[in-house]
Amino acid sequence: MKLSDYAKKVGVTYTTAYRWWKAGKLKAYQVESGTILVNEELTQPQRETKITLYARVSSHDQKDDLVRQLDRLKSYSTRKGYQVSQIVTEIASGLNDSRPKLTALLLDVSINVIIVEYRERLTRFGFNYIEKLLQTQGRRIEVIFPDETQDDLVADFIAIITSMSARIYGRRGNKKRAERIRDCIEKVAKDDSC
Repeated sequence: MKLSDYAKKVGVTYTTAYRWWKAGKLKAYQVESGTILVNEELTQPQRETKITLYARVSSHDQKDDLVRQLDRLKSYSTRKGYQVSQIVTEIASGLNDSRPKLTALLLDVSINVIIVEYRERLTRFGFNYIEKLLQTQGRRIEVIFPDETQDDLVADFIAIITSMSARIYGRRGNKKRAERIRDCIEKVAKDDSC
């Protein structure tokens, strides 16, 4: 099989596959025309294990939680003897499916293992889809604290209630802040002191 076809099959760029061939990691040879042919049966790519820690919180007031989450992820990795190559942190809702850092992480096929504290830290919904997709690429998600509930319906219901509660209470906080700002503006308009 041609090197370009092999690269597509294993989910890496042509350049990566070429580097593997140059480093002697692939059983391949070059014909007179310059085409590199890979003997697929003999070749098992020796990908270096690239481990990434992913931590997420929903809002900026939870930055302290983000730091503690990272500490737990680092401790876990150290206990397991992992060499962490990347740490990704994000402040965004678990319901938001347009998170640029997570998207980049999922699209980077050089990352073999993504470690998260809880499934909900990665995403509130669709975790199983992401997990299965990564498995087809020879990658995986490692969850430090697996869910206590085994029933997916119950877990989804809990996620919905949690996210809706956060939105409701977040709106209440915004409403109160808006009222305080309005009151302050009215005071300033009346007597120039706030």
